[in-house]
Amino acid sequence: MSLSHILLVVSLTDFLYRIHVDACDRNCADKPVFTPSRLVVKYGDPVAANCSVCEDCLYLFGLETPLGEQNQNGTTISWKAPKMTEWDPAPSCYYTKKDSDDQCCSDLPITVYQPPDNVLIRFDGHTGPMFEGRYYTLQCEVQKVAPIENLIVTFYKGQTALDKQPYNGTYKKPVTKIYNLVITPREEDDGAQYWCEAKLELGPEGPQPPPVVISQKITASVHYKPRLQGSPHSQITIKAGSPLLLNCSAWGNPSPSYSWTLPSGSPHSSSSNVLTIDSVASANGGLYTCSVSNSRGTINVEFNVTVEEINIILIIVIVVVFVAVVAVGGLFYYHYYRTKRMGKYTLKDVFRLGRQHTAVPITE
Repeated sequence: MSLSHILLVVSLTDFLYRIHVDACDRNCADKPVFTPSRLVVKYGDPVAANCSVCEDCLYLFGLETPLGEQNQNGTTISWKAPKMTEWDPAPSCYYTKKDSDDQCCSDLPITVYQPPDNVLIRFDGHTGPMFEGRYYTLQCEVQKVAPIENLIVTFYKGQTALDKQPYNGTYKKPVTKIYNLVITPREEDDGAQYWCEAKLELGPEGPQPPPVVISQKITASVHYKPRLQGSPHSQITIKAGSPLLLNCSAWGNPSPSYSWTLPSGSPHSSSSNVLTIDSVASANGGLYTCSVSNSRGTINVEFNVTVEEINIILIIVIVVVFVAVVAVGGLFYYHYYRTKRMGKYTLKDVFRLGRQHTAVPITE
């Protein structure tokens, strides 16, 4: 028999099987009962089930299935297949009613699944660093999975779930599908790891935990304009002779560079984030501008410096007044000490004091 004849016979057999199954009444009383009532089988694994009919339904009953073997024992038909090789087997158990050609049927729902061969993640049409504020599409490609209607794809950033996506469609055989997620990266996403997870949710009859395949992780590089560290003191007042330090430290990606413009309008040779003047003079007052730049943008930081001159005359007056106060205080103390503490006396008074003593009688 030629190959074309074989294919014709197989097609005809399948057609007649479908016609027979479709002609059955699935809402009749005393329907055949499958045990278990639902099966979830991995493609290539063995499968088995039983079909039972009522005692009065033995006139003509059987099991229609495209694979496996069956064994009848009383009111029960046992069916098994060493390997699931069909994606939509749809076994049907039936019996023919007495004195009638009407048939009563029950179908055994079988979900045949296959975990993904591979899961890939990438940015659609983009390689290299991303720019803050722009839109990019993450793509998660799930390869050769079945059934796609039971698949849930989850996008992650680190350990944070960004989005869960089912697939609206019915395909029994393995298919490859691409899931998309649009993101807008920000500064804090620099260095973040993106990945996706493909999970087959097959219900309580399916394997527990559900089959899961994850992608590799891709690390995002996000370029963003410079950010200033802290709040600058735009108005600065300093005394002449004091050291001046202006700081416009910032961060960014790529790392920023610095340039300074002096009050005179001329650039400064410093390329540091800090500008230092050891001792300021009045000529150092004015507007200083620090420009912080990278490939994503520039920010300008302004410092308005006012230098206060030292008032020499006021200092001299203060010193003179202080010296005068000290001198007057010294004279006052000297006068007080001489008159109150040391006292005044003459030699005549000393001798007079000696003669004024009288003897004190002693009594025994």
